[in-house]
Amino acid sequence: MYLMQSNRSRVDSRKHGKHLRVPVLASEEMVIKENAARVSLTVAEYLRRLSLGHVIKGTIDSQCVHQLAKVNADQGRLGGLLKLWLTDDTKLAITGSAWTPGVVRALLKRIEANQSEMLHLVQSLKF
Repeated sequence: MYLMQSNRSRVDSRKHGKHLRVPVLASEEMVIKENAARVSLTVAEYLRRLSLGHVIKGTIDSQCVHQLAKVNADQGRLGGLLKLWLTDDTKLAITGSAWTPGVVRALLKRIEANQSEMLHLVQSLKF
């Protein structure tokens, strides 16, 4: 009984399944490989999914996601600094109230710049 199950799973695996050959031109090969790489699939998996009618979903550019994470961390630090300035009376007493509006404006400008950078990064992502 164990041998039958072992043989059946071996036959059902793709490694031991049928292999199809599809002749393509060199330019077609390049496009297929680029398309597969863009969605982070092997050429075989990309072609299999396409031929079976699956919707191919793109992957997000990991470098852009990393940059977004950095900008998001900057936003968190700036927000924390702004909160500190707005709530911590001892800090305000040391610097004097004349500096507070300038510091708050500078922080708000930096936060707006980070928001613009995040929007630009999100718009540049390839889905």
